[in-house]
Amino acid sequence: MALSFPNSSRSYDETHSRIRFLGYDGMFEVRFYVPAEVLTAGLSHWTASESDYLASFDALRSKILDAAKSAYKSRPNRSITLALEHFK
Repeated sequence: MALSFPNSSRSYDETHSRIRFLGYDGMFEVRFYVPAEVLTAGLSHWTASESDYLASFDALRSKILDAAKSAYKSRPNRSITLALEHFK
């Protein structure tokens, strides 16, 4: 089965400074994380807020989902952190 993202929800994990979202490979849940620094595009970590990170995620959603599919295809895992190199 192909990886899908039927649920568009995402949340900010303040403890680890990242956005988390879910994908599904059939009935298997795959957790994805995007570190805040990937989303800030030059903003200082100290000036960006949760709403800034979530807005950035939403603006980049299609690119993030493409990167998630590519990362999962190259190395299937139940938990994947997307780094800058996943977007090249």
